[in-house]
Amino acid sequence: MPPTVRPEHRLNDEPATSDRFVGGLSESIGGPLGSHAVRTPNRFWTPARVVLLLICAMLSFSWMQKSPCRDGAWADMKQYKYFCYTDVLALYYAEGLNEGQVPYADHQVEYPVLTGAFMGVLGLPVHSLGQQGALDNPGQTFYDLNAVVLSAFGIAAVAATLAVRRRRPWDAAMFAAAPALFVSATVNWDLFCVGLAAISMACWARRRPLLAGLFLGLATAAKFYPVLILGALLVLCLRTGKWKEALATFGVGAGTWLAVNVPIAALYWDSWIKFWDFNSQRGIDWGTLWYIGAHFPRGSGQYGFPYFQNLDSDPEHATLNVLYLGLFLICCVGILVLGLTAPTTPRLAQLAFLIVAAFLLTGKVWSQQYVLWLIPLAVLARPRWGAFLAWQAAEVLYFVSFYGELMGASGRQVFPEGVFVLASILRLVTLAVLVGYVIRDIRHPEMDVVRDTYEGEDPDGGVFNPEPAERPLIEPPPLVKAEA
Repeated sequence: MPPTVRPEHRLNDEPATSDRFVGGLSESIGGPLGSHAVRTPNRFWTPARVVLLLICAMLSFSWMQKSPCRDGAWADMKQYKYFCYTDVLALYYAEGLNEGQVPYADHQVEYPVLTGAFMGVLGLPVHSLGQQGALDNPGQTFYDLNAVVLSAFGIAAVAATLAVRRRRPWDAAMFAAAPALFVSATVNWDLFCVGLAAISMACWARRRPLLAGLFLGLATAAKFYPVLILGALLVLCLRTGKWKEALATFGVGAGTWLAVNVPIAALYWDSWIKFWDFNSQRGIDWGTLWYIGAHFPRGSGQYGFPYFQNLDSDPEHATLNVLYLGLFLICCVGILVLGLTAPTTPRLAQLAFLIVAAFLLTGKVWSQQYVLWLIPLAVLARPRWGAFLAWQAAEVLYFVSFYGELMGASGRQVFPEGVFVLASILRLVTLAVLVGYVIRDIRHPEMDVVRDTYEGEDPDGGVFNPEPAERPLIEPPPLVKAEA
């Protein structure tokens, strides 16, 4: 084979051949295609189009799963029994949108500015139409409209994943078919932020730092977690010494965030600061490391360790805040050391995944929909189906047990407290195992399937690569001048 021609397996990765878990599943239908099999490409049903169809189907099924709650008639714990609770519909009423109240101006919102604007842009016209008698159920219309727009951002996130994995399009199918996406897509507005963050990473991969900063700033103005991606860029800057483009991304991102937030902070300071006060004053939330410590079954009907239980006794939760932030910072220092000492420069997605995962593993709040933050990063960091599906199964089990726990808290006990604690532990452990695999791939880059496909480079790395990761598949022959 000429050295300028890339092997076929590098052009379009086939999971049945490259992934042991998928290969084992394929045995039930005859196993992977052999090396001498004739592949007849379908010019229309390309892998990218199949993946996009898959995400559209998954989001449609997710809407159907939430449909029992769309009407807002949540009698007899219907929202828990059918696993269809969604903040989107609940907060249409709780945030005063059903009364035409403008977020921040008329009502304090517990979300960052861009998410509040998202709620208002969709909610206020719905309220207006409801006042005119054009809608029978404005709350249901508000939820449906949000589901459509959030789905569009979910599709955009998958498309961005495909854009940076052109040689591995089936990796994006992990995102599109993720079970946790099915149950959590419209629980809250997180897909809005996830889509913006994914577009930002795709722009960085294409060496467009200004656009990357713009979308990262917008994502951070919608939810705070995308700012953690800057930590991954910082580690790579320290490792490679390439600061110019990263500083441009930092600057544009900060400017975008300020442009969105400063006007609201100047006009409605009490409303703007509520997000920060609300998060600093929150106590131990469901399913976190701290919740496990405070509710761990010790036998004889006793639950929890006094040290963890006492952390919630302070109304300001000062000790809890110091502990979880301290643990997170220790993890960040470990990730920095890992990034600087690894035998090969880590990939951007690997570091970003580790930082966001550490934030959730150590945090005092780990809401069910936060899994959406991690799914695209996990797919980019380690596109292996086995550990990914184990983690996803644990997330779904946690989702189901969480609603049982909510029913118990509402006066109708479904199972003992230990069941929910066990589901929380399983979620934490499976994510920690996935983190361990990513760390192993960083320490042993020869085990990284993405590097193998991209000949040692990082398709998400942008300027951190010596040259663009996407090169011509076949180098053109040199031009020969015609003889006179």
